[in-house]
Amino acid sequence: MNTAQMLERIAAGEDTGHQFKRDFTSIDHLAVEIAAFANSQGGSILVGIDDQGQIVGLTGGDVRRLNQWISNATTQKIEPPLFVQTTTLLVEQKTILIIAVPRGSHKPYSVNKGDFWVKNGADKRRATREELFRLMQASTRLYADEMPTGTLLEEFDWLWFGQFFRSAYGEDVGDSEIERETLLTNLKLAQDGRLTLAGLLLFGKAPTRQRPQFSIKATVYWTADEYRDKEDIGGNLFAQQRRGVDFILRNLHRYPNGHDFNAPGEPEIPVPAIREVVANALAHRDYFIDAPIAISLYDDRVEIVSPGVLPNTVTVENIKLGIHPERNPILLSFLAKDAEYGYTGRGSGIPRVLRLCREQDVPVTLTNDTDRNRFAVVFSRTKRSS
Repeated sequence: MNTAQMLERIAAGEDTGHQFKRDFTSIDHLAVEIAAFANSQGGSILVGIDDQGQIVGLTGGDVRRLNQWISNATTQKIEPPLFVQTTTLLVEQKTILIIAVPRGSHKPYSVNKGDFWVKNGADKRRATREELFRLMQASTRLYADEMPTGTLLEEFDWLWFGQFFRSAYGEDVGDSEIERETLLTNLKLAQDGRLTLAGLLLFGKAPTRQRPQFSIKATVYWTADEYRDKEDIGGNLFAQQRRGVDFILRNLHRYPNGHDFNAPGEPEIPVPAIREVVANALAHRDYFIDAPIAISLYDDRVEIVSPGVLPNTVTVENIKLGIHPERNPILLSFLAKDAEYGYTGRGSGIPRVLRLCREQDVPVTLTNDTDRNRFAVVFSRTKRSS
């Protein structure tokens, strides 16, 4: 960052990724600010600037002291240890210290062995219990789908599981010499006599009765405030995927494909692309967030929004190249075994969606919305010539 860019940054004010500090008076305060950035999306602490954006500067002694504190904070105060970069910049003949904190890859980061902080806009706050779960999930230290739900094994749908087991493994559940509860435990579908979240969502008799937040809310809008069709889609994840796709398809326009007027016509958005995106939303959403997936159809677009941003250091550009997140490994392992669900787990889905939409001139955008903690896929509804 050069001097002109720094002045522009200061003029823009503080935000989630940039914090102004006149100075630090304690190493603990410094450690808290660094950990909050690392537990969130990363960012920069600009030291030598007050809260009003006035450049007050630092002395040479201040810079030496702060660099020593930064070294001690990131290796002794913060666990696990964290690497940050520091840069000094001369602006209006005053020295500013820039502390660049990366988005942490080993979350959560604690301060003094017990305090966990996250960014809250331009400020910070202590992390909630749910946020700590998500931070641990982001570093692959905890998975929502393997956690017990408290749901008794009586709620497990053995008939559906038997059909799935026969198709996936080529044998009957009854032929197994392993006790049923042990089999579910080995498959991580149960733990201590209770269904895990994976067991409930995949093979529960009524999973959305137990966890109504893990459903799909589908709506077709006349305007932003009025709808003409809606459906609350529940059931297991296999059923949710089928019903979610069906909801979209029955509300899409169709255009002639060839000269047969009596043919059903081609949907305005490629069907395999719709199936893939709905499947991904259910497989990769953040199940530590108590919110449904939203399918919304407007005159000009179709939106499929899932709770939670991309995990770890995965970006939109990464997934366009075939790199895929593995937030829910148990769910993914079972969904990939169902031919109708259509999930392969190879990372080829998003590239295929982009290719199909490009071939049919359907604009599609992917948005990793960190402010609202959600991931959105939006298909444009642009009428094509026949």
